Amino acid sequence: MTLIEMTPEVCVRLDLARILLARGQINPLFVDTPQYECEPLSEVLGCRLVLKVETLNPTRSFKGRGTETVLTRLGEGTMEVVCASAGNLGQALAFSGRLRGIGVTVIASSAANALKAERMKALGANVVLVDGEIEQALETAKRYASETGAFLVEDSKDLGTCEGAATIGVELSELPGDLDAVLISLGAGAMASGVGFALKSLRKTHTEVICVQPENAPAMTLAWRAGRPIEVGRPNTIADGVAGRYVIPEVLDDLLAVVDDALLVTEGGIVEAMRLLYVHAGLVVEPAAALGVASILEGGGRFDGKTVATILCGSNVTPTDFDRWTRSTGC
Repeated sequence: MTLIEMTPEVCVRLDLARILLARGQINPLFVDTPQYECEPLSEVLGCRLVLKVETLNPTRSFKGRGTETVLTRLGEGTMEVVCASAGNLGQALAFSGRLRGIGVTVIASSAANALKAERMKALGANVVLVDGEIEQALETAKRYASETGAFLVEDSKDLGTCEGAATIGVELSELPGDLDAVLISLGAGAMASGVGFALKSLRKTHTEVICVQPENAPAMTLAWRAGRPIEVGRPNTIADGVAGRYVIPEVLDDLLAVVDDALLVTEGGIVEAMRLLYVHAGLVVEPAAALGVASILEGGGRFDGKTVATILCGSNVTPTDFDRWTRSTGC
């Protein structure tokens, strides 16, 4: 594996040649997604805002890019895969597995989003619910893999999930004109590390790579700021897609190499961002997808007059929850 040095101190696991190859291997349903300036939202936020919409596919999130990359690299002979998921990875893996005739088992928390759990089942996954959070689900998935021989797909630790997500950055790098910053929702780190690496590798002019996480689920952000994993309390955020508290050391190293800043946003900011995306862009997104817009709202003018892109990474939210959250702010 070729290591490309992004800073004097840290090398990353990702490889540009593999990322460019993955772009042609991923199911066309997941690539070349819309990316455009949303003028009404730009006027409200005071910056030129480019939306990268990753929700217009059969699983309604960006995760299919990663699962397609992982399963393509596995090749023939794999009979079953297993993952731990809050919902979006599980849906994407079920979809990719079904296309290839590969059995998929998803271990999820019993408190997982009901819509996501039902969609995983509808796509053919064997869904096993366990008590606890995503960390407990991951331990169960590891045991399942050990006992059955199923291949474990571990989000962000499995390089294919990062390099598949990095194809988003390849597409953003092709935007004409200046791009001052890209705001990327941060969970376990696959999307942030992959997109950041691709932009640093391909963009001729500097684009600030900024991660955004809920302040009620800050594990990776605090780890990035400290340069090492930090103990945090139990997450308490509506953004279930980014609500883990386990930091994967090698993913943290990737982030340290390619990320310029890491921000935290409030629950109120997330909800208001969801509402604004609906009112001014006509888009329904889940909380994790609204973090970038929330960071502009709470940025104190940091992005005023700049050209900023944000990735709308998922829209798996129940109508009841969406209505309850967005109506709570008033219109």
